[in-house]
Amino acid sequence: MLIGFILLGGVFSSLLLFGLLMLLKGMGRVEAQAYLVELASQPQAIANGWNELMILQAVNHLGTFLLPSLVYWYIIERQSWSRFNTRPITAVAGLSLVALIVISFMPFDSLIIEWNQNLHLPQTLGPLEEWIRSKEKQAEGVTKFLTTFHTPFQLLTALIVIAVIPAFGEEVLFRGIIQRSLTYWTANTHVAIWIAAALFSAIHVQFLGFFPRMLLGALFGYLYVWSGSLWVPILAHFVNNGFTVLMVYLHQQKLVSMDIESTESVPILGALISGAITAGLLYYFRQLNSNRVSN
Repeated sequence: MLIGFILLGGVFSSLLLFGLLMLLKGMGRVEAQAYLVELASQPQAIANGWNELMILQAVNHLGTFLLPSLVYWYIIERQSWSRFNTRPITAVAGLSLVALIVISFMPFDSLIIEWNQNLHLPQTLGPLEEWIRSKEKQAEGVTKFLTTFHTPFQLLTALIVIAVIPAFGEEVLFRGIIQRSLTYWTANTHVAIWIAAALFSAIHVQFLGFFPRMLLGALFGYLYVWSGSLWVPILAHFVNNGFTVLMVYLHQQKLVSMDIESTESVPILGALISGAITAGLLYYFRQLNSNRVSN
């Protein structure tokens, strides 16, 4: 039923976008469909394409993830937001560590990204791999376009669309609903975390980044379990996306020299140190919260 709600949400958000185009731009159905395809694949070719693509991203994400998940949770499951949490956020220790954990994880995850991108399918699946890589390159171009900022207002818009909305929508769905349900069905927290993380990665349909995104999803999953509050993975997700957007903006403004989008290889030693620091911070976070009694 949850899958049905997500599919219906995606259809509804698409129909909403069609309706807005037909109403505001006077387009017909076929013309609106062609316009949306071009906007999603070649936004740089459209006047005001940056703003319109941001609106497209926001509507699609709200309609596909957040709203269907909340409707399912509140109406079908007859639950409340408090049921996502075994303890209130005020009872979670070491909240300041969450940002440090996410940022310290980035160099290690970059090493996994590089490894994943260098994976190749068997020779018999060569045409499939070629198609996957062409789609990934197209997606990279759209992402580059969306993260090219000229004004502080564009930065603020990007933080809302790329960081705030996904943090809520994806964490409610994948950690709050799916991971909780899998924990109940499998009676195994670790299995639930990793299956939810795999689904989280797969839904993005970016196969050359499947494993690093799955690791990130697992990181969010363990933070959820150890903290007992859905607000913690929401915060972690926001920091991951928002920090990247902010660093891109600061680099473009020549305020920092580090280019977080650089494709240069991460030194293995640096990545391993990053992984060790992350593991240490995660252990400390778990210990801080393991002795806390839920209210």
